[in-house]
Amino acid sequence: MSVDYTVQGQVAVLTLNNPPVNGLGLATRVALTNGLARALADEAVVAIVISGAGRAFSGGADITEFGSPKAFQEPNLLSVILAVEAATKPLIAAVHSVCMGGGLELALGCHYRIAAPGCQVALPEVKLGLLPGAGGTQRLPRVIGVEPALNMIVSGTPVKSEQLFALPGQKLFDKLAQSSESLLAEALAFAAEVANARPLPLVRQLPCSHPQGDGYFQFARNRVKGMAKHFPAPLKCVDAVQAATRHKFADGMAFERDTFLNLMWTPEHRALKHLFLAERAAPKVPDVPVDTALRAIKSVAVVGAGTMGGGMAMAFLNAGLPVKLLEAQPEALARGVATIRQSYESQVKKGKLKPDKLEQRLSLLTTTLRYDDLHDADLVIEAVFEDMGVKEAVFRELDRVMKPGAILASNTSTLDLNHIAAMTQRPQDVVGLHFFSPANVMQLLEVVRGAQTATDVLTSVLALAKKIKKTAVVSGVCDGFIGNRMVEHYLRQAGFLLDEGCTPAQVDRAMETFGFAKGPFRMSDLSGNDIGWAVRKRRAVEKPGFKFSQTADLLCEQGRFGQKTGAGWYDYVPGKRDALPSAWVTQMIDAHRASLGLTPRKITDDEIVQRLVFALVNEGARILEDGIANKSSDIDIVYIYGYGFPVHRGGPMAYANEVGLFNVVAAMQRFAQNPLDDAAFWQPAALLQRLVFEGKTI
Repeated sequence: MSVDYTVQGQVAVLTLNNPPVNGLGLATRVALTNGLARALADEAVVAIVISGAGRAFSGGADITEFGSPKAFQEPNLLSVILAVEAATKPLIAAVHSVCMGGGLELALGCHYRIAAPGCQVALPEVKLGLLPGAGGTQRLPRVIGVEPALNMIVSGTPVKSEQLFALPGQKLFDKLAQSSESLLAEALAFAAEVANARPLPLVRQLPCSHPQGDGYFQFARNRVKGMAKHFPAPLKCVDAVQAATRHKFADGMAFERDTFLNLMWTPEHRALKHLFLAERAAPKVPDVPVDTALRAIKSVAVVGAGTMGGGMAMAFLNAGLPVKLLEAQPEALARGVATIRQSYESQVKKGKLKPDKLEQRLSLLTTTLRYDDLHDADLVIEAVFEDMGVKEAVFRELDRVMKPGAILASNTSTLDLNHIAAMTQRPQDVVGLHFFSPANVMQLLEVVRGAQTATDVLTSVLALAKKIKKTAVVSGVCDGFIGNRMVEHYLRQAGFLLDEGCTPAQVDRAMETFGFAKGPFRMSDLSGNDIGWAVRKRRAVEKPGFKFSQTADLLCEQGRFGQKTGAGWYDYVPGKRDALPSAWVTQMIDAHRASLGLTPRKITDDEIVQRLVFALVNEGARILEDGIANKSSDIDIVYIYGYGFPVHRGGPMAYANEVGLFNVVAAMQRFAQNPLDDAAFWQPAALLQRLVFEGKTI
């Protein structure tokens, strides 16, 4: 059963029991209404308590049911809440730990509510491109006030129960329990107190208004519009709460329901739902048992105190893990530690970190110039120069000094992890942990699984990723892994577009209008144009026929490596990050075209977007064919969290599904006819062709 039924004295207790967060899927809704009917039919029962087993009261609706018939099958959540409201005996919601979404809407339908301290209360539907669809926009403003309710609904941010209980005039919680442990006992006692209370109070009967009326809601719209330009749901949340102040409850509910259903059919909701499920699926690896034992990781060593090494050290320190930082030279080590301290001090000045937390984190950091001092760390990760010879030397030293069972990790972004592992006598202990810069900020972590990486090493670093608040995606070994293997073709297309008639600013503007945080040329200037230059030099040796535009090499030959040199595809003013169009770059591109005998043509923004995004899609499909990524949603996670792909598009593979694979393949075939492009690359991946033939999605 997904709802446990017990009777304690004269009180029936209905305990939601659907791990992990007591989601209100169809089976749970049926069990809850059956339990309610049973309690109402029992003459010995005078009151009913609804609570949740385990770590939550309820996390809300079952997301996997959204868009399926189960979401609407009776009893749907609206029907359950109507049954709760209509109960002839007092219903008390005893909420704890997590009370979110449909779980909060269920509690709002009860006659009374008692909360444990520390309970996270939220209506987070906006994060899925929706608004609350079972009365949240109509009931919450009635119990905590219009402004606090609208703030919660528009942001989706959890608020602790004690903060809500302290709001002036709040009617959300009738009581705040002493603790989670005493919650049920206090709920039972409260149930006995109100057993004979009549009439039973209903939230729907409370008044709802704002003193500034429509003026306040116009102000709210102006504020929300700037925060959510790609998403319709936040503005619809304002409309729905305003409806609660303008209309009778039943009419407000009808408005909320219609708006909810319309939002459910938007591409933004589909994208956000896809990412919600993709993020939770990412750590699941098909051939790795979920009960695989973990290696303990209680201390970490980092080799290299530069920008990446320092950022990684901070990521571990932030999670409370002791870190030993190694550098070859005292001066470099001192600079690295100073940079870490400055970063923390900056957070303190901005109010993002308390001073005692700064000292606590720095107290976990120790330094050394000797490899031998790393011997007792449970995990060591290198952040040295991206050169195979340098990596080989580091791993030979690590193999020599590290204790048996220690995990040896490389932060390489492109190099062959299997070759690196072969430098040791313990390849089973070697794994790739590709952080993205800045490592203490960026959410993505590519976990690279070598040919001999042990299963428990893989599961252990995936658990570590969760501890340091990273979203981990597992990749196989290939040049560039998932993200950089794909971005190479994205950047190649950007270069070809320059040859054919675009400017860097036009390409960047098109991609940023599409929703990217930064276009390809601004992104390259930020990361450093010399990085791509090194890759192209390596390609020239390994794949002499591999085609690139020469413009990026011409740029780098002039030392224009981007923001760090004050000049790249754009010009930069010292102390500022504004990308200023460069007359020199325009002349350089024009001269290069002329040297090739090319006449520039007018290129539309649609063509720019399709060539860059579909290049990602085609290479992503080949990555799936090669078994480098476990599932297409992993590729979307990599691009959303690592490369600034627009969230409202759901990632490149999800976007391809949205456009339609037939249309994507047709565009690729059209691009293959362009003599200035790479016709071989634009041959659609076999996976895409098969899916089009079968009428399926990725």
